[in-house]
Amino acid sequence: MHTKTAVLIDGGFFLKRYKILYGKNPTEDGWEKVSKKLYTILNSYEKKYEFDLYRTFYYDAHPFSEKAHNPISKQSIDFSKSEVAKFRKQFFDCLRKSRKVALRLGDVKKGSGWIIKPNKTKELLEAKVEIDSLTEEDVVYELRQKGVDLRISLDIATLAYKKLVNQIILVSGDSDFVPAIKVARREGIDFILDPMHQKIDTSLFEHIDGLHSVKKSKK
Repeated sequence: MHTKTAVLIDGGFFLKRYKILYGKNPTEDGWEKVSKKLYTILNSYEKKYEFDLYRTFYYDAHPFSEKAHNPISKQSIDFSKSEVAKFRKQFFDCLRKSRKVALRLGDVKKGSGWIIKPNKTKELLEAKVEIDSLTEEDVVYELRQKGVDLRISLDIATLAYKKLVNQIILVSGDSDFVPAIKVARREGIDFILDPMHQKIDTSLFEHIDGLHSVKKSKK
C-alpha cells in the first residue's frame, strides 16, 4: 500500500530558490515555464517515494496593489501593474485550476516604506558616495508578508491531528516551522524536508525524517 502524502510549498522560498537553481528570475521565465518546473519537481517526489498524493498546498501572498511615489524620481508607482504582480496573478490562476492543488494566500503589508538598498547604505556610511548621487534604482519599497507561515504551521498540525496523511514533504528552509514539525512527528508523520539545495539550520536536522532536494537542472 502506498503512502498518503501531502506536499506543502513555501511559495516565496520556492521562487527565490528558482532564480538561484535555474539561473533566471521567475518573472523572466514566465508563469508557464515556472509552473512546468514546479510540476517536474512534484513528479520527482512521487517517483522517489511512490506515494498517493493527498494534496499539494502552495503558500504565498496576494500581490501588493497599492501606489507610492519614488522619493528619488518622484514618479508614481502602481505596484499592481508591476511585472512581479502580473506574474504572481497568472501563476496563481494556473495553480487554482490544477488538480489536487490548494492555494493558501496571506497578505503583503507596507513595511517601513522606501529604504535605501543595503549595498548603497554601506557605500554611504563609508563615504564612497554622497546622498545626492542616489538614483531611483538605489531605493526599494519595503514590504512584509503576513499570515503565510501561520497557514503552513496550521496545515501541518491539522494534517497530523486529523490523520489525513502519513507523510508530509515540506519545501522550505525555515527553522520557524520546527514546532509544527515536532507536532507532526509526534503524531507519527514521516516528515521530509526539501530546502532546494539551500544549507539549512542545524536545528532542523533533528526534527525531520529525511532531507531531499531534486537534482538541479537548467532545462
